[in-house]
Amino acid sequence: MTQRTAPEWDWKNVRALCLHETRRVLGTSSAADDAAQEAAIRVWRHRGRCRTPARPDPWIATIARREAFRTLSQRSERSLDEDVGTPDPRQQAAELVASLDLWRAIRSLNGPDRRLLIGHYWQDLPNSELALELGIAESTVRVRLHRLRRQLRHTLVNR
Repeated sequence: MTQRTAPEWDWKNVRALCLHETRRVLGTSSAADDAAQEAAIRVWRHRGRCRTPARPDPWIATIARREAFRTLSQRSERSLDEDVGTPDPRQQAAELVASLDLWRAIRSLNGPDRRLLIGHYWQDLPNSELALELGIAESTVRVRLHRLRRQLRHTLVNR
């Protein structure tokens, strides 16, 4: 793969966009700052994968949101030994139920569909890599992801 350079990118803007997106998910917290930093690093490392280097903002925002969600899922898996203040038990219960419902819905999918979702959302794999791994066309990956999102939304809303 040829590495496209991005010297014309405004890296202060990249950092600000990452911070904006992570704060939308995590609120104004140190976790949002950390997630934004991780997202900016990921953007830098994978800048050659950006298909539209002249207009990278949507690509950057997606990476930042995924990093925020990854941070959010890691935060919910924290050890019970950590001092987290006084949590609201009702909110914790609601978050746990939502998380369990999502994982149940994902586990109900067939193997290739489950692999597609996990590869795309949790492992940040590009569609081209997923297509190669699953032996399908890249356009098929996009269509299947669209249909899987719709299916999961329907499953979760109708529970």
